[in-house]
Amino acid sequence: MFKAIHHIAVICSDYQVSKDFYVNKLGLSIIKEVYRKERNSYKLDLALHNRYVMELFSFPDPPERPSFPEACGLRHLAFSVEDVEETAAVLEEKGIPVEEIRVDPITNKRFTFFQDPDQLPIEIYEC
Repeated sequence: MFKAIHHIAVICSDYQVSKDFYVNKLGLSIIKEVYRKERNSYKLDLALHNRYVMELFSFPDPPERPSFPEACGLRHLAFSVEDVEETAAVLEEKGIPVEEIRVDPITNKRFTFFQDPDQLPIEIYEC
């Protein structure tokens, strides 16, 4: 029935800060940026390796995302990486704090988390 996940949508509190984070720090590329005057909102389509993966939205005064304790619903976004330790070091060099690297007890793969500017948990998982 399903072929693949088409995209992930993220609502941010500060559009310019989040745009900088996802484009300049994480390296996603911009496909299209649209300002929707009637909604006072930006929509930024982003790609990873030329593949559409994310929509970044801004809205006036969005409610904060409950993270601690974790709320029901989508928990986090995860990126596959070749080397978790190397990727974590690059993120840290860009001023992005990264949690301690852990090992998945089921797959024995290394992973860790960091957060976007609105505290959305983002995982890097070694594949």
